[in-house]
Formats: sequence, C-alpha cells, structure tokens
Amino acid sequence: LCFLSENVSLLFKLYCLTVMTLVAATYTVALRYTRTVETELYFSTTAVCITEVIKLFLSVGILAKETGSLTRLITSLKENVFGSPTELLKLSVPSLVYALQNNMAFVALSNLDAAVYQVTYQLKIPCTALCTVLMLNRTLSKLQWFSVFMLCGGVTLVQWKPAQATKVQVEQNPWLGFGAIAVAVLCSGFAGVYFEKVLKSSDTSLWVRNIQMYLSGIVMTLFGVYMSDGVQVLEKGFFYGYTYYVWFVIFLASVGGLYTSVVVKYTDNIMKGFSAAAAIVLSTVASVILFGLQITVTFSLGALLVCISIYLYGLPRQDTTKIQPSETKSSKERLATV
Repeated sequence: LCFLSENVSLLFKLYCLTVMTLVAATYTVALRYTRTVETELYFSTTAVCITEVIKLFLSVGILAKETGSLTRLITSLKENVFGSPTELLKLSVPSLVYALQNNMAFVALSNLDAAVYQVTYQLKIPCTALCTVLMLNRTLSKLQWFSVFMLCGGVTLVQWKPAQATKVQVEQNPWLGFGAIAVAVLCSGFAGVYFEKVLKSSDTSLWVRNIQMYLSGIVMTLFGVYMSDGVQVLEKGFFYGYTYYVWFVIFLASVGGLYTSVVVKYTDNIMKGFSAAAAIVLSTVASVILFGLQITVTFSLGALLVCISIYLYGLPRQDTTKIQPSETKSSKERLATV
C-alpha cells in the first residue's frame, strides 16, 4: 500500500484502479476454480477465518507505520482496542455481517460461474444506496435512481437464462448460488454503510477501526468454523485441502479488502465504476477460457446494462442548491491563500 499526499497524480489513480480491478477479477475466477476442481475440497469457513487474521496483521503493520514508533503503536492499541470494549462491541456488528458475506461468496461461487457472480454481485450498489438513504439520511439524484433500476434489469437478464460452463464437472445448484449472492449483497450494503457511519462519528484512525473490526471478525469466523464444520475440522485438520491456489485466494481476499480503502481515498466514483465494469469483462473472458462458459444473448445484454448503470450511478451530481455556498467557500479560501 502506498502512503502519498492528497495531491496524487492521475497515473497513481490509474495504477490503484488497475490493481483493484485485477485483484477483484482474479479473486473471483481463482475462488471459482478452487471450488470446482476435482480434489479434496477445503473448508471455506477456515479460509474466511485465515483471511481475517492476515487482514489484522496487515492493519497492525500499517498502523505502526502511521504512528511512527513501537511505543506509540502500543499506546494506541491499549487506548483504542484493548481499553475500549464498547468500541469493540460496536464494530462486532459489521464483523458478523462481513463474516456472513464472505462465507456466502464461497457458497455462491461453488454454484455459479465467476462471470455470472461478478455481474449479479453488482446488486450491492442499489442495496448500499438504499442503506445510505435510510441510515445516513442522504438523497439520490434521479439519474442515480434510474441507474439503480437499470442495474436490477441487467442482473435479471443475466439470471434469466444463466450461461452454462461446459468444463465444470461438479454438481451445482444455481438457485442456491443466487440465494447466497442475495444474502451477500444485503450484508455488503448494510455493513459498508454501518462502517462508514462509525468512521464518521469520530476521528479515530481507519486502521484502528479495522483492527477493532478484524479482532471481532476472527472470533466470529472461528465460531462459524465450529458451527459449520467443527467435527470435520477436528477430524481432518484446519488446513485440510489447502493448495497453493487456496492460499492465493486468501492472499487476494486479504490484500483486496485493504487496497479498496486506498482506492476510496484517492479516486472518484466514475473511476471505480470503470474498475467494476472492467472486472466484469475480465471475469467473463477468463470464464470462457478456463471454464468453457457459453455466452448467451441475454447474458451479454444484461452485462452491458450493468456496466452502463455503474457508469451512470457514479456521474457527479449537479445540485444547484449548493452552488452558492460552495462559491462563497472557495472565495474565502482564495482570500486566505492571498
């Protein structure tokens, strides 16, 4: 992760988005591959747990760089993490929801092709929009509402006659896959907005908040391992079925989550929209090559509608009621600099 000033170049923004796009597309395809190959199938709950552990260590490392010394790091952890049980409890809410979301991603990609998953998962945009309106009292423009309905229409077309992958031999349940995505989408929308609300309610560092959330996340995911696969994990081992590909998926999930925060900080919605659309295209191409995905007309049309809607949703809003105040503010800033 890069630590730069606010005035970052367009080249750096493009670099961030390129990495994020490649991580998103590669993660989806690699995860799909690990769930469909004819080998000993690993426990997805343990993979989600390990991901939380790696995210925690990465966040501690970044906070250490932010604080500048080991003493200040320990002080920050004592005050904000171990000395704040209320804050830990507050962050346990998104931890639980994210843990459920990550487990649902494994269920979905065990039953749906990567390209179909990538398109359908964009339903998180209208879900996040709805949560933003309800929880943060924000408003959406008419164009944003239009793009939300267009996105839903595009996803409906993709699911109308799902594209079939001819090279996948394992048994699949498309309805279970779609149900898992629906749960993941709801979790993503709620947890994202809840976390944003917590972040903006205080001036606590993002990385401190991440550490609070990942600590709770480890507890939640360990409980998930016990409840879902406890007996089999005790019998076969925590890392049963792990291959280099599985570790690669875990690495992508860990880095991808943290890299997103850099992208959110340094880029805008339009560029993020292009990134999401590019990830859909890359996942589709990879699915055709690796899994023998047969592209249908309805899938192509649906994917196109989703890409257009993502772009429209990210377009800057023209709020005429706020032109005057912003002009006044900018003129004050000019006077201050003079």
